Amino acid sequence: MTEDTMIAGLLREREGLVQRGLDDRVAQVDEQLKARGYTPPTDRPASGEPASRSTAPKGRRTRSTEKA
Repeated sequence: MTEDTMIAGLLREREGLVQRGLDDRVAQVDEQLKARGYTPPTDRPASGEPASRSTAPKGRRTRSTEKA
């Protein structure tokens, strides 16, 4: 992605904020990215709804209690 650790951290933070739907905070992170010379991605849906997962998370398996 990028070798600049500050930009990488801001992008990770931005991704989490987009998923949570915190548009005002995303805009603040975008400003910080622009100040560092990086063009933020435009991954928000046009409708203004938060981005959703394309697939549901997989269920967890329980550990067997059988002794070997």
